[in-house]
Amino acid sequence: MRFTVVVITRNRRRSLLAVLARTRRIAEPAPVIVVDNASRDGTADAVAREFPEVALVRSPRNLGAVARNLAVDHVRTPYTAFWDDDTWWDPDAPSRAAALLDAHPRLAVVTGRILVEPGGREDPIVPELRHSPVPGPAWLPGPALGSFLAGASMVRTDAFREAGGFSPRLWLGGEEELLSADLMASGWQLCFAEDVVVHHAPSRIREPHLRRRHGIRNTLWSTWLRRPLPAAVRRTAGLLRTLPRDRVTAGALAEAAAGLAWVARERRPLPPHAEDRLRRLDASQRRSRARRYVS
Repeated sequence: MRFTVVVITRNRRRSLLAVLARTRRIAEPAPVIVVDNASRDGTADAVAREFPEVALVRSPRNLGAVARNLAVDHVRTPYTAFWDDDTWWDPDAPSRAAALLDAHPRLAVVTGRILVEPGGREDPIVPELRHSPVPGPAWLPGPALGSFLAGASMVRTDAFREAGGFSPRLWLGGEEELLSADLMASGWQLCFAEDVVVHHAPSRIREPHLRRRHGIRNTLWSTWLRRPLPAAVRRTAGLLRTLPRDRVTAGALAEAAAGLAWVARERRPLPPHAEDRLRRLDASQRRSRARRYVS
């Protein structure tokens, strides 16, 4: 077996069960691991009852994105496909992503083309991925990326572990950015794949204000953890100019400021080759309509 499907979930029993039903349609055999982040709606029991073939990990507390790290501890395949409890992949999409990873040993992440359901329209982020300004080597099978979207990406398991997985500091919300920076610092490549099709039916069960607060905070922390001082200042200034002036933003900035001591201790600016890739993204991120911090 080449890949394992990993799904993290919390209190979305109905949508998760629909996603797991779709894992049975994958074109090649693949283990499936679900980490339940302390759901209170009977999610874990429903998975155990209706999908006995799924490896179920019951977390006693909500780990956020770090639940994916816990799942990867159980992965025994070269690659890991991250799904979410409201996303699913075309039956042949995991095989297509795995084939790209097979063919390119320095490729760590393949991110697919996301279609929003119902309707199948492209997610607004897709054109940004397709036309990414990040430079990459000639052998890369698709546009080079400076970050990825976990629910629409397959990762090389060893590279994910080598980079330390998702940071417990960030919990959830833009958690991919820091991991991507660390992968690039180690010489790994990330790319977009047009023919790896992923579907996203956004769940109505979400906490948009909490996600926005964490997204702002984590962007600032990731910036100051890995970007050189001039770039960190520029990106911070640009972000502050565009943020809504409300209580959510105020809370995010307060949380970010409260972490300054540990950020200073753990700060490790990227080597020039990785910083150059992120620098090319700064302008497009400022113009992005898909990356606006609204809720």
